[in-house]
Amino acid sequence: MEYRNLGKWGLKVSEISVGSWMTDLNGSNASELARDTIRLAFEKGVNFFDCADAYSGGEAERFLGQVLKEYPRSSYVVSSKVYFGVGPGPNDRGLSRKHIFEQIDKSLKNMQVDYLDMYFCHRFDTTTPMEETLQALSDLVVQGKVLYYGVSEEWGAARINKALGIIKELGLRPLNVIQPQYNMVDRYIEDEIMEVCEDNGIGIVPFSPLSQGLLTGKYKKNQPLPEGSRATHQADKQINNLLTEDNLNKVEKLSALAEELGTNMSVLALAWILKKQIISSVITGATKPEQLLNNIAASGFKIPADAMAEIEKILDYKPFVRRVG
Repeated sequence: MEYRNLGKWGLKVSEISVGSWMTDLNGSNASELARDTIRLAFEKGVNFFDCADAYSGGEAERFLGQVLKEYPRSSYVVSSKVYFGVGPGPNDRGLSRKHIFEQIDKSLKNMQVDYLDMYFCHRFDTTTPMEETLQALSDLVVQGKVLYYGVSEEWGAARINKALGIIKELGLRPLNVIQPQYNMVDRYIEDEIMEVCEDNGIGIVPFSPLSQGLLTGKYKKNQPLPEGSRATHQADKQINNLLTEDNLNKVEKLSALAEELGTNMSVLALAWILKKQIISSVITGATKPEQLLNNIAASGFKIPADAMAEIEKILDYKPFVRRVG
């Protein structure tokens, strides 16, 4: 496993990290598989584990914390996120000082730790002044409950730049990292956000690097959906909306290229992201040890220049700006 700095900061994170958002661990087999996967990740050099307070009503945090407590606290990096509703009350969601302060204590208790290495705003809160949110996060760093903080989705370049201005004006602790969606078929951060991060030394730890499973290569044209895949049971049908003829044609060509390079589609997709040095770590989802091992193979995998050129030709990306904030 290879490691990178979190942006310009001193924290070292594994190129491949593991996200823990399990919603259903009923049954000993599912629970043990998830436990074995986290343990195997640690043994193989993964040191960064991501979660959120809203995943499974806090159960995902508790499960992850239970497994990670088997290891020295200094040996791993753990993060969580705050924003989504955790109760029926008007202050049980968002990025107010009250909600952030209450939820950080719950997350610390759930994961049985004294501090989080990273803490993210899960979404943008239009009902709370940005100054209030940033001051609260900065105060958590001063208190030692959080070491580095950042933002996730719905924070476009304009909002990040505004946040950086507020931080400078108020003399707050710096924003260190962002966690956006990023993969071969969703590249919007390349057009503005990456430049902002590069200019300010902000690390990027993207999620959904395999685009809901599209970039694993398991979905094929004119073939039935794989049994047990997200496309057969995902309630919001995100993956189904991605299974367009154009996307499937691209994946077919990319899979053939991956085979020529002696690897598979998943490894190629993850290694393609890691070609960009601004990327600190790629957050992957793995519920089985074999999936994890395959993902880990992307760390250090070198894609030749001619293959990168062929990938860009296949993807045929047309830059655009996603207006957020």
